[in-house]
Amino acid sequence: MQDHANVVLSDFIEYPQDEMLQRANHFLDNTKRRHSIRSFSDRPVPQEIIEACIKTAATAPSGANHQPWHFVAINSLDVKKQIRQAAEDLERSFYEGRAGEEWLDALKPLGTDAQKPYLEHAPWLIAVFSQKKGGIQSEDKNTNYYVHESVGLATGFLIQALHNAGLATLTHTPKPMSFLTDICGRDRDNERPYMLLIAGYPSENATVPEHALVKKPFEEIATIL
Repeated sequence: MQDHANVVLSDFIEYPQDEMLQRANHFLDNTKRRHSIRSFSDRPVPQEIIEACIKTAATAPSGANHQPWHFVAINSLDVKKQIRQAAEDLERSFYEGRAGEEWLDALKPLGTDAQKPYLEHAPWLIAVFSQKKGGIQSEDKNTNYYVHESVGLATGFLIQALHNAGLATLTHTPKPMSFLTDICGRDRDNERPYMLLIAGYPSENATVPEHALVKKPFEEIATIL
């Protein structure tokens, strides 16, 4: 490696291999309980919990450590209402034919439609934005690298952090999502909406589509050489 400023790795914890396997399987079992739902309770969730989960997301690896993301946590009823109205306007055109027959057929087993009441009902929405330029310091205006990959990793961290905290989630990606930039007051020239996460407690009648429970077997998703 080239010379660079560094510190000694001091917080790595090594476990006995039997404990490693136990921990890996425990994490797997916990992760299997994570489901995307579309029926949320309006029970409040303390802001501190959401902040801790976002801080976890921000530990994700990123290209050149530029951390090309910004998270907007939305609890305001007025802002959530604006987002729902804008999203449903787009979704109506999507389900009325813009998506195409093949895409709509793929969605049928999930039972989704243009109505998105959870965008207003759930206690928290988290809009994730990617940034074209930035850097470690707030005043940096450098080109960011591997932006899509970096923000995808951070979003995955965020979903798992919310689940680990005891919250249910849903990923929402209306196309186009430019309305989020305006509603959230973000920089249109430098930032692009990446994803909208819904977070909160499931409602008493929350369900999971059977289709979503079907996961490919290990042999189809992985190869060991």
